[in-house]
Amino acid sequence: MGLFDRLGRVVRANLNDMVSKAEDPEKILEQSIIDMQEDLVQLRQAVARAIATQKRTEQQYNKNQADANQWHQRAQLALSKGDENLAREALQRKKTSGDTAAQLKGQLDIQTGQVQALKKNLIALESKISEAKTKKDMLKARVQAAKANEQLQSTIGSLNTGGSMAAFERMEEKVLEMEARSQAAGELGGVDLESQFAALESGSDIDDELAAMKAQLGGSSPSQGALPEASTAPPVDAELEDLRRQLDKS
Repeated sequence: MGLFDRLGRVVRANLNDMVSKAEDPEKILEQSIIDMQEDLVQLRQAVARAIATQKRTEQQYNKNQADANQWHQRAQLALSKGDENLAREALQRKKTSGDTAAQLKGQLDIQTGQVQALKKNLIALESKISEAKTKKDMLKARVQAAKANEQLQSTIGSLNTGGSMAAFERMEEKVLEMEARSQAAGELGGVDLESQFAALESGSDIDDELAAMKAQLGGSSPSQGALPEASTAPPVDAELEDLRRQLDKS
């Protein structure tokens, strides 16, 4: 592959890319409809010209055919009058008109086929233009929707949604953490309150038991016998007696 071929391909590729980027679908659709309508106008003019030519050929054919018939009748008239030379001349004119009519008939057949083909193409083009106009409106609506969506996505992309969402999630976790601390504090407060009441209840039992013991010690019956003297009592008994005296004083 030559250098110039490669350069030419690069240039063509860049030009095609530039043209593709410069194309606006809405404008191209509008221009396409305009171009097709111009083609339709030209095709209608071509059909009109073809029909006019067909009509002229048909008129010429009919005239030559009528002339041939007329000369045939004149030849019969001249021959009936005994003028053979005049009859021969009339037949010669008939032949000329007949030959011309035959040529015109061939042209007329060709032109009739051409007119029919042009009319068929004209109808097809009119149908395509009508369909294209309907599709154009639909495509323009889709183009506008695509542009609006592209603009929306571009706007959303420029809002730094990822950072905002991350901040939102952090705040959500922070709220959950604060709620957990509040609940834990409430539970700890309840436990402390329960422990205080439990201590009061246990302390009351001890006080009651101690009061009962004091009552028993203070109101001992004589049947239990007198306590031994301190001087003769064992050390344990002496300590017990001392404890009793302290209880009585309290």
